[in-house]
Amino acid sequence: MKQKMYIGVDIGGTKTAVVKGDETGRILEKVKFATTGVEETLRRILAEVKRMGEATAIGVSCGGPLDSEKGLILSPPNLPGWDRIPITELLTKETGIPAYLQNDADACALAEWRFGAGKGTRNMIFLTFGTGMGAGLILNGALYGGSCGRAGEVGHIAMESDGPVGYGKAGSFEGFCSGGGIRQCAIKKARTMLAQGQIPSYCSTVAELDTVTAQTVADAARKGHPDALEVYADCGRMLGRGLAILIDLLNPQRIVIGSIFARAEALLRESMEREIAKEALPDAAEICEIVPAALGEAIGDIAAITVAVEGENAAR
Repeated sequence: MKQKMYIGVDIGGTKTAVVKGDETGRILEKVKFATTGVEETLRRILAEVKRMGEATAIGVSCGGPLDSEKGLILSPPNLPGWDRIPITELLTKETGIPAYLQNDADACALAEWRFGAGKGTRNMIFLTFGTGMGAGLILNGALYGGSCGRAGEVGHIAMESDGPVGYGKAGSFEGFCSGGGIRQCAIKKARTMLAQGQIPSYCSTVAELDTVTAQTVADAARKGHPDALEVYADCGRMLGRGLAILIDLLNPQRIVIGSIFARAEALLRESMEREIAKEALPDAAEICEIVPAALGEAIGDIAAITVAVEGENAAR
């Protein structure tokens, strides 16, 4: 029996990838290019999809907001000009191959559930924890999208009445737990230290504040500098508080966390677990594993292929 092939399209704010793979999530071919203007990027996507040849289905992973059922990209903040783009209709019309669309957090949740750290579970949450903080929810063995496809927007949850800004809201989960949020917290701490005549380990002067990133703070923390360790401990505490809400609300078997958590777990876990123990229902917390994502840098490619596989399965 001939093995089924799938094509995946991962549309990001700066880069787009078109990949070909099989139903096991194995990537066989990949091309990557800059995400530029809408028309130019769409032309390149269509050209690469056609070049890759026959496939059972096409999966598209893209940042939201979007309408998965109608296959529409609805003006994501990181994709200016992508307003009501009927991406699945365009792909199917040009190739004759059925195409399916999911937001990137949901796509990654499906990928980790099928092929990664969530394999074998029926109730799993995937958290992006990268540039932003979003979630994909696998509940009772299926992706849960909600009534209008907006389920999983955990980054918008208010953690404090004020604080770093994320998802357009001060003190939000994304404000505290994202690359940009860690940067904001680190800069605030550095300003205070510099005003008191102290030199932060990750930033020597006010002029260097613009160079601060989640990565530079993590580098300093790994060298044992107390100020950088404190920034990550505070982030871990807020992460634990957010996870406690999800544990109490959804009672998952496993929470899989990507990007920054996968790279900096050792800097976050202790304070995270302390907060979960303090805030979550003990029996729900006890059965919930919290683990880093397993698919690494390949997650975007595998996620797009998984959207194609899941779309085809649902259409049968």
